[in-house]
Amino acid sequence: MAGHSKWANIQHRKGRQDKQRGKAFTRLGKELMIAARIGGGNVDFNPRLRLAIDKAKAANMPKDTIERAIKKGTGELEGVDYIEIRYEGYGPGGIAFLVDVVTDNKNRSASTVRMNFSRNDGNLGETGSVAFMFDRKGIFEFEKGKVDEEKLMEIALEAGAEDVADKENSLVVITDPNDFETVKETLEKEGLKTEEAEITMYPQNEIDITDTETATKILKLYDDLEDNEDVQEIYANFNISDEVLSRIE
Repeated sequence: MAGHSKWANIQHRKGRQDKQRGKAFTRLGKELMIAARIGGGNVDFNPRLRLAIDKAKAANMPKDTIERAIKKGTGELEGVDYIEIRYEGYGPGGIAFLVDVVTDNKNRSASTVRMNFSRNDGNLGETGSVAFMFDRKGIFEFEKGKVDEEKLMEIALEAGAEDVADKENSLVVITDPNDFETVKETLEKEGLKTEEAEITMYPQNEIDITDTETATKILKLYDDLEDNEDVQEIYANFNISDEVLSRIE
């Protein structure tokens, strides 16, 4: 599971995309504000902001909404003073979770995230308890059947990608974050359209979940975290096959 790119596909198959779409603009707006506040409003010198704008455009966020969020981040307009916090914990089946929060109330976030875990057979850990299981990577996900696998591998590796992972329904190009923009430009130049492009926390190893009960509990925890208004990103190291998902649906 790379970031939540695979989870987006699960949401689609389980009919949850509409439910999450309404929250997308809020999260995108927060990311635009944070990126602009940290690195400034010039995309030529702020890769994080450039990526945030790309994701906002891909989600069809209006241009004036994007610009307003950036101005709030740079201080040109008054905005909420958000802080970033990362929580680490374990879910059902020993699955490792990293949960990134963007909030204006640290105490509220700590309480609600802890509750999300405790109500779903999970528990929060100390800082560093699961982070070592993930690496910060750039990823580009392509749906199988929509790209030529050999062509993709050849172009990606020549552009500086580290690897091309063969997943159940997708091909995932993995890069060092510093090479993300170079690989992105090359893929776009070659007409290779990605389903997902992001810098994420990529699991070193995935745990295959084969029983329905554990899979259901993991998805419930993920759902509850997704519904948490302060949660910005969720990373986890589980893999649930289509066959197992079909037994849940």
